[in-house]
Amino acid sequence: MGHRRQSRECALQLLFQVEFSHQPPLDIVKLFWEENHHSEEVRLFSDELFLGTMRNLKEIDFLIESCSTNWKLSRMASVDRNILRMAAFELIYLEGIPSSVTINEAVEIAKKYGTEESPSFINGILDKIAKEKA
Repeated sequence: MGHRRQSRECALQLLFQVEFSHQPPLDIVKLFWEENHHSEEVRLFSDELFLGTMRNLKEIDFLIESCSTNWKLSRMASVDRNILRMAAFELIYLEGIPSSVTINEAVEIAKKYGTEESPSFINGILDKIAKEKA
């Protein structure tokens, strides 16, 4: 598995922990890296995804809800919601990563961590976000 995929999976775990522990994001990051050993390259990109998503969470959540038909964020599965948040941050705020790569990575992570419906659900919403960005 490439370092970017590892970074995305770590960022997803961090986002998931924030949602369920209600601890400050910086405390969660510190503890996570004490317990999980990865290369500096993985940690740096993961932190960029996680902290960037947290900093822009209100805007990202608004964007996801506006692009999801008949789905409020609160009704989405936690894994799907956090994959969408992370990928939406990457699509909107990070330069140099093609939209198709971001969407494909999110779909692959959804296949691993989500339900059977997660990949197509995530693909549809991220495709709308990418088209709005363009």
